Amino acid sequence: MNMEPDLNEERQNLIQFIWERRKIIGIITGIAAVVSLVISLLLTPLYRSTAIVFPTATSTVSFSEQRNAKASAMDFGEEEQAEQLVQILQSSRIKDRLITQFDLYKNYDIDSTDSEKHFKLNKKYENHIQFNRTRYGSITIEVLDKNPILAAEMANTIVDLIDTVKNQMVQERTKIAFDINKRKKTMLEDQKTDLLFRLDTLASLGVVSLEGRANLFQAYTAAKNPADRDFFKRKVDLNLQYGTLFDNLEMQRNEKIMKLADFEVAYEQAESDANTLFNHKFIVERAVVADKKAKPKRAIVVLVATFGALFFAIFFLLIRERIRELLAKEKE
Repeated sequence: MNMEPDLNEERQNLIQFIWERRKIIGIITGIAAVVSLVISLLLTPLYRSTAIVFPTATSTVSFSEQRNAKASAMDFGEEEQAEQLVQILQSSRIKDRLITQFDLYKNYDIDSTDSEKHFKLNKKYENHIQFNRTRYGSITIEVLDKNPILAAEMANTIVDLIDTVKNQMVQERTKIAFDINKRKKTMLEDQKTDLLFRLDTLASLGVVSLEGRANLFQAYTAAKNPADRDFFKRKVDLNLQYGTLFDNLEMQRNEKIMKLADFEVAYEQAESDANTLFNHKFIVERAVVADKKAKPKRAIVVLVATFGALFFAIFFLLIRERIRELLAKEKE
């Protein structure tokens, strides 16, 4: 029942307390406002350049109807591809190239002999370069820099590095797969060549296929004079001796030809993946040179500092007054 009057009394006491000390509160607040204004004027202005890209759904040319049936080179990537692209953008592969190309140690005024230079550079990099996935599935690349031209160049360089870095990552794996496929294809071709050579050798001796052997037997049976019968007899004997080997070699040759034909698709796929430089993104918007600074917002800096100082002054004076009351009670 008595809470509301007590609250009203406390509010009145607080207002009276602030009013009685309005001068010192005003001085502290005014000093904070002036100091924050001076600091905001001394802060280096930063300009923001933004590029927007979409990941692609697939990064390969398919030689098979089954492979990548749901994705084509014209499709935009979904959440999974967007997350993968953000990880690539945040990787050291991108960062190290930017550090070298734009001499970021010098650009961020970091002493190259400083024992904490890597830590300081990483903090600056994280504060000045950011990658964010939007709700539409695109990726924004934002670069802040004191030089608006450099900010735009860095953002566009990052866009171009997406393909360079991802192709390098893909080829680190696909080159190995292609080398394996290439060795396997060479082995199959060598085996086929060896089989053809052995078949040609037997054929040069007079060994023929199964159908040809049947004709030889017929010719031998139908021969009338001794010379012809002797000729066909030697041919028949030769084919009886090597016919089975010839049939076996023919069967192996046909198997190798079929294997090579089936393997050709896998080989062409591996060759394409290993040697083709793919485009892994759709560029929605390239970065342009900003004509207006993005940071600092001087009005916000001054307002935050001023109100912060105001509340701090009131809080400090309240604490000081409370301490005085407690000390006075102790003396009593």
